[in-house]
Amino acid sequence: MTDHRKTLSLVVPVYYNAESILELHSELESLSRRLDSRGVDLELIFVNDGSGDESLARLLQVKQLRPATKVINLSRNFGAVAASKTGFGFVTGDAFTVIAADLQDPPEQILEMVDRWLAGAKFVISVRASRKDPPVTRLFAWIYYRIVDWMVVKNYPAGGFDLMLMDRAMLQYMIGSTKNTNPNMYAFWLGFTPVKLPYHRRERRHGRSRWTFGKKLKFFVDTVSGFSVTPLRILSLFGIGVALASFAYGASVAVSALLGHVQVRGFATLAALISFFSGLILFMLGALGEYLWRVFDAVNNKPEAVIEDVFL
Repeated sequence: MTDHRKTLSLVVPVYYNAESILELHSELESLSRRLDSRGVDLELIFVNDGSGDESLARLLQVKQLRPATKVINLSRNFGAVAASKTGFGFVTGDAFTVIAADLQDPPEQILEMVDRWLAGAKFVISVRASRKDPPVTRLFAWIYYRIVDWMVVKNYPAGGFDLMLMDRAMLQYMIGSTKNTNPNMYAFWLGFTPVKLPYHRRERRHGRSRWTFGKKLKFFVDTVSGFSVTPLRILSLFGIGVALASFAYGASVAVSALLGHVQVRGFATLAALISFFSGLILFMLGALGEYLWRVFDAVNNKPEAVIEDVFL
């Protein structure tokens, strides 16, 4: 008889998650048993992203409990995106997904996503139905997703999504994405029709989040500059508008001077305008530099992540 069993590969980037790893393993074992009843095997791929705590030791403990577990140890911290892409290189399943090691995304949600995949969907995402973040965080998130919908990808989920399950047909594209690419945005951009499921994100129970404001800001810049030319076009249009306004103002000044209606004054105004436009020019150069840096970073053959140890 032909074996019709399928395999789901689960990639888990780990960064200072020693306190939650064993609890996560327990929940994943429960998930594995429930998947087994559906004829689906679970492949676990943990990527230790240069954690400075006992994360690697806990992962090796998990491997002892479940020998088929794959543990990849990176030489230093390269970021969650690079860690996830490193894990994609070890995927052998018919579908794959990524889940954080902090237990905020419920593993049981994956079960519902797998059901949709087994029913024929190639791309399943879990959209946040609510956020329990502080008001300032929610405000910035709202602004971020409005900008994303306007500048980057139309019809992107308003609250964003962290959990996504992808058919193996998407694997080559996810592995081949360029550096500093938002993987969720990229997967959505590929065009596979997403099945959207609501879910409630848990509160963090272990440790503290390493997702700092600086990292969020960098992620935002990477997202916008990596997928959209709109910022450059806005700057170009603004520059054209300023040039036309300056020409009109200069013409009016010249005409007024010829008619004797203008006296030689306005040093403070001139200094303010020079300062304003000098700052604007530097901002435009910085925006251009962001795009040029991404081109350079993509062609300099620098590895996105460096693997120090692999435990298969």
